[in-house]
Amino acid sequence: MEDAPGPPLLQLRGVQKSFGPTRALKDANLSIPVPGVVHALIGENGSGKSTLLGVLSGQTRHDTGIVQIEGHSVRFGSPVAALRHGIAMVSQEVAVAPDLSVAENVLLGRGLVRGRTGVSRSASRAKAHEVLERLDFDIDPDVRVRRLRPDQRQMVEIARALTADAKVLILDEPTSSLTDDEVQRLFATVRRLKAQGVAIIFVSHRMQELFEIADDITVLRDGTTVAQGGAGSFTPESLVEAMLGQARLVDQATRSEPASVATANPVALRVRALTVTGLVEDFDITLRRGEIVGLAGLVGAGRSEVLEAIFGARALDAGTLAVDGTPYVPRGPRRAIQRGLALVPADRKTDGLVLAMSGVTNMTMVETHDAPRLMPPARRRGAAAVARLCTALRIAPGAVDVPTARLSGGNQQKVAVAKWLVRRPKVLLLDEPTRGVDVMAKADIHQELHATAAAGSALLVSSSEISELLTLCDRVLVMFRGRVVADVAAADTHESEILKLAGGHPS
Repeated sequence: MEDAPGPPLLQLRGVQKSFGPTRALKDANLSIPVPGVVHALIGENGSGKSTLLGVLSGQTRHDTGIVQIEGHSVRFGSPVAALRHGIAMVSQEVAVAPDLSVAENVLLGRGLVRGRTGVSRSASRAKAHEVLERLDFDIDPDVRVRRLRPDQRQMVEIARALTADAKVLILDEPTSSLTDDEVQRLFATVRRLKAQGVAIIFVSHRMQELFEIADDITVLRDGTTVAQGGAGSFTPESLVEAMLGQARLVDQATRSEPASVATANPVALRVRALTVTGLVEDFDITLRRGEIVGLAGLVGAGRSEVLEAIFGARALDAGTLAVDGTPYVPRGPRRAIQRGLALVPADRKTDGLVLAMSGVTNMTMVETHDAPRLMPPARRRGAAAVARLCTALRIAPGAVDVPTARLSGGNQQKVAVAKWLVRRPKVLLLDEPTRGVDVMAKADIHQELHATAAAGSALLVSSSEISELLTLCDRVLVMFRGRVVADVAAADTHESEILKLAGGHPS
């Protein structure tokens, strides 16, 4: 007679969590029966994923429900408590100390090895090297993390998690800022950890990744687990249906895209020979009112640097610019705002929002930046635009009245975009405008960007997702090593062609 199977490695049943009147989790369930599996967690922004991950990683205490590890009920009071029980998390925003070495980062918070006279550098280096070898990560432990690529920094965080003997490793949107090659290197690491018996909770909005790497999938919608099972039991279509529900699917299908811009529209922005030494060389663009132009290119191609230089957030070494036909010299963001320019940065939490402030304060921040300090509350100025944008972007009623840190990633991104749309800019620069958001949040943002262009603004959009650029833009500039190598109409090209050009392979 065979022995009865043991309790699941990790199980959540009926987990609920409220923040004031908002119920973030209503009936969340997740089960990882055995070690050594990759379990995908998927759901649109606002579905409760972040709260569920917070419960698992000790950042959030659940109100009711059961959380068990190997059959033992737990309720974490802190991330340290979660680590003690073998649950570690690598967040979407990689948290490393750039001026410390790889070894120091790997052992950060776990304790460097001490000798008779203090910290033993050689012993600490050897201990870090052991963990890095486990990941097959060939890197000098003494190198400063500042010099590493994004995927290498992520590997350092994963190595740090393994020093706590993690049984369950949570990877929250680990591929959002990685190139295709870097994603495959990450997947090789995930498979290696799986073979070593580590269970992985993998969160991503990229469905093709889920079907490539996941063994099982759990779907959240409105704080409730609505589907779970083996990855083979789902299709992309069934996942979307589970995430959104039938009513949202019907509504999404009825939304139409505005027509492309006419080539006779007035020029809003003209840039000639913009150069940032070592990063961007001789960048040219003529951007017309009502036009949406995309910037494609691999990480390091110079896309972000172009936007920052135009906005005055990065010094340029050469080039001439004009807004509405009048010469414009970038001398800082304040001057750019005065000339009618706006920039939605790639990192919403660090550069795009003040997380401690409410959504409505963030959304009116630019519109009221030049108002007298003793004027009535900011809500009075731009209030109509805020109300319209909340409706257009489907930001839930009341959500903009709480600290922005409490919002889902998708709603945070919508607020970061709306903050500039309240101002009705002449030229809107966007860097990764839908990074880390779900399909419906992406559709909402795209729809509003099309409406903004139709109202006469000119948009320049940088994105690592080629499919997004082809869906959103009228034409796409492809960059390679700081230079524009192609200017193609979005309707006349396809992803493979853009990829070839971005990789330095002419058509």
